[in-house]
Amino acid sequence: MSSAAVLRLMASVSSSLSIKHGRSLWRPRSQIYRPSRSFVVASSSSFANENREFVIVGGGNAAGYAARTFVEHGMANGKLCIVSKEAYAPYERPALTKAYLFPPDKKPARLPGFHTCVGSGGERQTPEWYKQQGIEMLHEDPVTGIDMEKQTLTTNSGKLLKYGSLIVATGCTASRFPEKIGGNLPGVHYIRDVADADSLISSLEKAQKVVVVGGGYIGMEVAAATVGWKLDTTVIFPEEHLLQKLFTPSLAQKYEELYKENGVNLLKVSLSLSPFSWNCVINMGVSIKNIEAGSDGRVAAVKLEDGSTIEADTIIIGIGAKPAVGPFHKVGLSTTVGGIQVDGQFRTGVPGIFAIGDVAAFPLKMYDRIARVKHVDHARRSAQHCIKSLLTVQTHAYDYLPHFYSRVFEYEGSPRKVWWQFYGDNVGEIVEIGSFDPKIVSFWIESGNEFQLLPKLARSQPVIDKAKLQNASSVEEALQIAQTSLQEDYLVLPYSENQNLFLLCMVFPD
Repeated sequence: MSSAAVLRLMASVSSSLSIKHGRSLWRPRSQIYRPSRSFVVASSSSFANENREFVIVGGGNAAGYAARTFVEHGMANGKLCIVSKEAYAPYERPALTKAYLFPPDKKPARLPGFHTCVGSGGERQTPEWYKQQGIEMLHEDPVTGIDMEKQTLTTNSGKLLKYGSLIVATGCTASRFPEKIGGNLPGVHYIRDVADADSLISSLEKAQKVVVVGGGYIGMEVAAATVGWKLDTTVIFPEEHLLQKLFTPSLAQKYEELYKENGVNLLKVSLSLSPFSWNCVINMGVSIKNIEAGSDGRVAAVKLEDGSTIEADTIIIGIGAKPAVGPFHKVGLSTTVGGIQVDGQFRTGVPGIFAIGDVAAFPLKMYDRIARVKHVDHARRSAQHCIKSLLTVQTHAYDYLPHFYSRVFEYEGSPRKVWWQFYGDNVGEIVEIGSFDPKIVSFWIESGNEFQLLPKLARSQPVIDKAKLQNASSVEEALQIAQTSLQEDYLVLPYSENQNLFLLCMVFPD
């Protein structure tokens, strides 16, 4: 393999630095869709009739950032309605598995502290903010039907809403264990909204033994939070290692050691959910059979196929999420990744209907594929891009660089507060530098301030000397080599093997 390599992807973790990012793909259409409908729109936020110029369906991050963009363009007052099953104004949903779950003595987050758009340094959009901006809010009244010919929505309460332009921002629903194996027992929790998190906190206040099913960033954030409650915690995860979609095996091993140092028990299994049956395929010699209830009807244990049990009075299931398509399946779904299919400006196949955030299957320009990204960074950026395309002459396609991050053990008294960040795509040969004490960085090489550097490298894809990178003695030296590659004008020879790079850096603050 040639020593010339092109930096393409990267990720990193820290506890105090800010991040810049962005990136994705699709060919823009030659013109922007403009509503051609003619109907009466009320002149105040009270809406004297059922007509709304713009309707957002959903109450999460994407809805909040879309509302802000409408306001920034002077198109919200008396024109915008948000319909949501939530009881609250849009909020920064990632807080629910982080600071919201901290025990009472460790300064847990609570509303209105994390309404959008504080997560990106913006204004806190409280319920009063929406009133001041003339935005109609319909809470706890989810949309149950759509008539695309008449451009009308029906809500659970029977309300009829006529829209000019519709933005679907319904997000995802948590994947659940089937009821027949105990998936709905009291004490079994799934986290998607404030009500879910409040229910979990109520259980944690009385809990002694907790089981978390799922080794992704949601499951690991919840497990880190339960450590703060000083609870006996076991994580059962259905892959070869934690965060398998993002981490290398060696990096995951170090992450697992971090959790073990904090007293968390780890058990590897493999789970397979189908719409017709429950299958649990054995991996590492262990598999889940069902969740058992005690004499009081509440969860008491997780029973394994080998006959053994893991006692638990509280169980949190974090095994993924499904796009909350609901009645909007009529708009057109992606056959490859699920969700509502959109173009590079988040337009569906139906004029006047858009989809953003987790529910949208969009063209990921950088890697030339259709993707659904279930992370807050994309929710924010897709909302802003969509509304700007709708309201202005913006015609360029969404250009997104995949970015994921997590923060764990951040509560007061924790010996190590850990951030990790991931930029790009984890494909190809891996170069890893550092010992994870306090930092580690991983570069994925495919044939083909440090947090501010990472997205620059991912976007620019500079040619880099692979041998120098492999011989770096520290994370800082590796990043310096990468940074130098941005500043030099390398020539790629005809026979050199161009390669892509992904980087991951984890930081334990002193």
